[in-house]
Amino acid sequence: MSKSVSKPKVLSTVPTKTVAYDVSEQLRTPEEMAAYLDAWLEEAPEDAAGIARALGDIARAKGMTQVARDAGLSRESLYKGLGANGNPTPTGGTDTLHRRR
Repeated sequence: MSKSVSKPKVLSTVPTKTVAYDVSEQLRTPEEMAAYLDAWLEEAPEDAAGIARALGDIARAKGMTQVARDAGLSRESLYKGLGANGNPTPTGGTDTLHRRR
């Protein structure tokens, strides 16, 4: 005697809606910003582009204009150096670290 195998019922599918996530909106305090950067440095210390992105996230959380002013850079230079396609070299975005000290 053979058992018949029934197909599982498919519930109506609802399209998945995705929303953009910006970590800079979650970085509210200097301690959170430091912990975020520490995590990047610990997990991927050789990933200069990732570290530049993390610095960019922190700069956006603090306000790019203020960070640029504090670092003695133009906002455009800061965006260029710390953006997704930035150039995290001493002449690029990571120079901000040295200027902030």
